[in-house]
Formats: sequence, C-alpha cells, structure tokens
Amino acid sequence: MASLQISGSVSFEPLVGLNRTSYFRPIGNLGFPHFRRRFSIGRPLFLRRSSFSGDKIDGSGESAGGDDKGFITDAERNGSGSVVGFQLVPPGDQEILGTSTTHHEEKKEATDETEMAGFGVPGNRAVEEGAAEVGYTREVAEVVNNLVFVTSEAAPYSKTGGLGDVCGSLPIALAGRGHRVMVVSPRYQNGTSADSNYARAKDLGIRTTVHCFGASQEVSFYHEYRDGVDWVFVDHQSYHRPGNPYGDSKGAFGDNQFRFTLLCHAACEAPLVLPLGGFTYGEKSLFLVNDWHAGLVPILLAAKYRPYGVYKDARSILIIHNLAHQGVEPAATYSNLGLPSEWYGAVGWVFPTWARTHALDTGEAVNVLKGAIVTSDRIITVSQGYAWEITTVEGGYGLQDLLSSRKSVINGITNGINVDEWDPATDEHIPFHYSVDDLSNKVKCKMALQKELGLPIRPECPMIGFIGRLDYQKGIDLIQTAGPDLMVDDIQFVMLGSGDPKYESWMRSMEETYRDKFRGWVGFNVPISHRITAGCDILLMPSRFEPCGLNQLYAMRYGTIPVVHGTGGLRDTVENFNPYAEGGAGAGTG
Repeated sequence: MASLQISGSVSFEPLVGLNRTSYFRPIGNLGFPHFRRRFSIGRPLFLRRSSFSGDKIDGSGESAGGDDKGFITDAERNGSGSVVGFQLVPPGDQEILGTSTTHHEEKKEATDETEMAGFGVPGNRAVEEGAAEVGYTREVAEVVNNLVFVTSEAAPYSKTGGLGDVCGSLPIALAGRGHRVMVVSPRYQNGTSADSNYARAKDLGIRTTVHCFGASQEVSFYHEYRDGVDWVFVDHQSYHRPGNPYGDSKGAFGDNQFRFTLLCHAACEAPLVLPLGGFTYGEKSLFLVNDWHAGLVPILLAAKYRPYGVYKDARSILIIHNLAHQGVEPAATYSNLGLPSEWYGAVGWVFPTWARTHALDTGEAVNVLKGAIVTSDRIITVSQGYAWEITTVEGGYGLQDLLSSRKSVINGITNGINVDEWDPATDEHIPFHYSVDDLSNKVKCKMALQKELGLPIRPECPMIGFIGRLDYQKGIDLIQTAGPDLMVDDIQFVMLGSGDPKYESWMRSMEETYRDKFRGWVGFNVPISHRITAGCDILLMPSRFEPCGLNQLYAMRYGTIPVVHGTGGLRDTVENFNPYAEGGAGAGTG
C-alpha cells in the first residue's frame, strides 16, 4: 500500500450523533475489518488470532484456512436507512486484547500534529499499515469517518498536475488509517492509451438523473476497489472527447461549467445510492471538495439536501489547491446550476469596476469557488504559507476579504508525496538506483539522461531541469528572458511541460539554437519526469506563486537541489542554504 507523508493537522468537529461503541464499518471488499477503539474505557482494543497458522482473511471477511467465524448483531442505521455500522461479537478462538492503561496514559497526552486522518479529532490515532495479514495487531482511529473526495482528477486515472497526485495518494493513506474512503471523479475517455487507466473499473449498473441546465441528464457510475479506496467514476458523454480534463489545444472547453456541475450533483448522490461492498456510505459523510470543479458540493448540501432532512449530519471541507481558478461565469448561468433561486447570493459575484469589459458591463457573475468558501465547514490550503497569502490583496484574486472573514476556519496543511512511488532506491522509471547512504549511481542516472536526450555525455557539466506547466504562474517568461544568458555558461538545460503555445514554440526554437545545451520536451511523460528528477543536479522553480508545489519535494527526495522562488509552499518546504551555519559546514536544502 502506498504511503504518504502528511505534515500538519486541522481541528474538526466530530460528526453529530456518531456512535462511540466498539464496532467495525464495512470497508468495501477489505479482508481485514477495521475495528474502532472502545471510547468509554479509554483503552485501545486489538484483534489477534489465537492461532498463528498463517491463514489470511479472504475478501468475504472469512478465514481462508479455518472455520472460526465471528458474527455481527445490532445494525446501526442512519436517517436514510443506510447501514453505517454493526456491533461485533468475536469468535471463540480470537481474543480482544486491551493494552495496559500505562501504555494508554503515555500516549494520550501527545497530540499527533502529523495526523490529517480524521482531520485532527482529539485523540485520533493512526492505523498502522500493512496489517492485512492475520496475526498483526494494529491501532485504528477512535473516530472513523466516511470520507468522500470529489475531484476533477486523480492519478493514475487522470492527472494534469499536483491536484491529481494528491487526490491519487492521500485517499489511500487515509484508508490505511481506518477510514472508509471514496473518490468521485469523471470517467474521461479521450481516445488515447490513457483510456486504459479505467479498464478495471466496472459499470455498477446504477443510473441517476441530474436536473441542471434546463434539462435532465442521466449519469452512470463505474467503480474500482483499489488500495482500500472506492474509486468511483461518473460517466457522461461530456467527458468523452480528446484533450485533457479541462481543454485541448484550442483552449479551455466552453462547457466546463456544465461538466463539473454534473460531477458535483453525481458526487452528492453517490454516498446515498451506491452499495459499495454491499453498503452505502450514507448521510454521515465528510466531503472533501477540491478546487472550484467540486465547489458546488457544499452549496448543494446546504441548499438542495438539508432543507429536506438529508445530509443533516454531513460536513464539508474545501481544499484550495489554486485560488486563481474560481469557476466564474456570467450571472445568467445561475439557473443552470440546479440551485434554488434564493441561493443566488451564495455564488453571486460582482467584478470591480476596473475589471469590467466595457462601460455598460455591470460586472455581475457567478463564482462557484466563492460559494464553496461561504458554505464549507472548514477550508484547507495545501501549505501554511498559502493559507496566509490568499488573505492578501496580492494572493486573494478578489476573494481576500471573504477569506479573511473566514480566517478562523482556514488552515494550511503542506502537501505530502507518495514515498513509495518516489524513491530513488526502488524507482522503476530510472535506470540506476541510489539512496542517501550511497549516491554513486546518481551520476549514472545523469549520464543515461544525457544519452537519452541526445546531449553530450558530460558528467561534470551542471544539468538544470524544469518540470511543470508552461504558463505565467510558473515563471516561464523569467526563464525565457534569462535563457540566452544561461546558455553562455557551461551548463545543460532540460525542460518538460506543456501549456501556452508561445512557450512551447520558444522551447522548440531554443533546442534548435542550442543543440548541445538545451532540450525541450513538449507534453508530459511520467517516466521522463522521474528520470529528469534523478538525473539533474538542479531543479528550477521560479513560480510567481505556488500554493504548495510537489516537484521541489521530489527533487529533495532524489538529492537534486531545488532553486525556487520564496513563495507559498516553496518557502515552507525548502530551507534556504546558509553556508555559514553549523560552524561553516553549511545547512539548508535549496
């Protein structure tokens, strides 16, 4: 199971009415039940087989090599009738072991600030991963939540940047800590080899009707259970077209508001209608909505469901990965969103006078992200620095006053990385492996990269890399301006990315001009990105703003020096090198 580094926590009110007795939740097809700690005693409970025969528990929850079985009774149901838990009666040849109160007293005083699982509910403990085999003891979270991630992309199924990485790894880490986790994302079909990413997802045969844009739209659901997570894909014809999730070579798709309105409505229905592993997630769910594409979810919970007694115990957390993108459309499109007319104020937005297109422009618009900020229970940014920046004029993109008014519920939690996927000691995408204890093979990775790109093989020549979108935010124009001066020095420079056509053309012209020094790879290629990270000496990130950034974390993991602009998450994660620290020995990471 993939692991994820998480740094930081945010306090969050437990779900109302949560039963605090010891029980297990149905977790899809997991072979190992997730047991909750008995809250009233204050002592953690563990499940241990009395026979260490090496038998495993199969997908049905039964022992694959024995006839001892537990049974369950007293099903707990929520307001909609969905089963959310059971009372557990263990079999006779198993024993429930309570650890000593001394152990508990030692642990209970320490607040684990690195726990994002459970979102900082006091006393929450991590579930140790790797306990799928019988005979291992493990601790689980006292409060186990039904978590529903709603996102426009999730790796490896779809990815254009850090959003896809986070939504592809964080759910797995949270599932490993005992939570029941669902990820809801579109089922993109663009006619390329990427379509095979969804090959293992099966049509659940469940259809739901979404009323929006003046018509009824039918959507279907595909499902794959992988790494302890229910991956749910919303299928509709609007997701079947060439390009990336947001646009193609001609620019952003003109119907993105429609496409992601469908996603949000379907995501709200999924916990109620999809019997994943035999049971729905039910109304006591915690929705984690990512950026504006999922921003309609908390508005729908408040405007469409709660007035009728549905989702009254649900909570929502808005995760802002990039405030610059807000889902702004003309005010006339409000009626398309499927919201009651009296809720216009939640998403209504007026541009300042200087931003209007002409003298008769009233500046009225709908802003989906603004509505999510207003209606979400908590707001999280992907770094502590960015949590502050979005409340400033420079970083707030017009929403700084609103965000400042909600400062009490805003927290920053720095993104983590999948340390199993990004590990130079085991990375399947690089030709030679190395570690912090033995860096000798890193130069071999560099030479292999030079050979692959057709550059002169010169291990002594400094090699600079850039990986990212080619747009204004990433500071590509700064690299463009400095390019000729950089090429005067004895260096090699390689860039990987796609975006603004003018920067793509510039990369091609640079390669033609500096054949022995510059290589530009237009597009994105996961194996190449790993090899650039491993082979380069320096990774350049001159971003004008950066909510968090992942490439600098990958670089430090691979012994590549990040040279970054001190903003947002880059400032939080890269320690500026000080040659005079520690008695002249120097200290810092970039």
